[in-house]
Amino acid sequence: MVRQVRRLSRAAAGALLATALATALAGPVRAAGTATGPATTGPATTGAALADAAAAASAALARKVPKKTLPAGVDITGEGLAEPLRLRATAHPVEVVAVVDQVSWLGPTGAASGPKPADLGPKYTVVVLVGEIATQTYDLYPLAKGGPRVYRPAKQPDPARKEKAGWFLGRLSMSETLRTVGVPLERQVDTVSGGVGGGERVLPDDSLNPAGDIDEALDELQRLLLLNVGVMLVITLGLAGIALLIRRRTR
Repeated sequence: MVRQVRRLSRAAAGALLATALATALAGPVRAAGTATGPATTGPATTGAALADAAAAASAALARKVPKKTLPAGVDITGEGLAEPLRLRATAHPVEVVAVVDQVSWLGPTGAASGPKPADLGPKYTVVVLVGEIATQTYDLYPLAKGGPRVYRPAKQPDPARKEKAGWFLGRLSMSETLRTVGVPLERQVDTVSGGVGGGERVLPDDSLNPAGDIDEALDELQRLLLLNVGVMLVITLGLAGIALLIRRRTR
């Protein structure tokens, strides 16, 4: 009983202390609100001030972060092209993006050597431009044996770009991409899309025969079942023979 009385007295003292602190703090807050006037007490004014601060912060961040300059076009030269094939993003945005995509994924280092010159096939040089200034150059070999290849020279048009010379496996869609943008290449129906080591193959219609495939599967299943039945019969007969021999000997 004494313990309960002590606990109740402590709880009452704590409540009185909290009430006194709240009353003491409420006075300065009201005085500050009266001193600043109505311009800082309204919720609309506070929201406007927060919006102005956010806008100022966004503007400062936009000034600090530089905008990424997108390639303005590409020039392609090579076998079968009497003059450079000039593609600009203003007139051919889809084509420019497709060509740049063939080289934009290259890593910092490539293989030191590539296929033999006789296995490379036709070469097409792609120059990437920013505005009308050449910044990058690559040699593309869409018909190389073993798959398309990309060679990146160490010397680039832009002196600020420090690249290492190297050979890379190209995308399987390289030949079709170059053909669709205007390079005189024969249509490659075996690969229509995909990246390094991938792609979708187009199969002739006559190579697909669902009915024939089902018949072959059923025939194989039937042979497998007959084989299993034969094995089970042999095992059963063997066990029966062993049991018969044991029974005769035990008599």
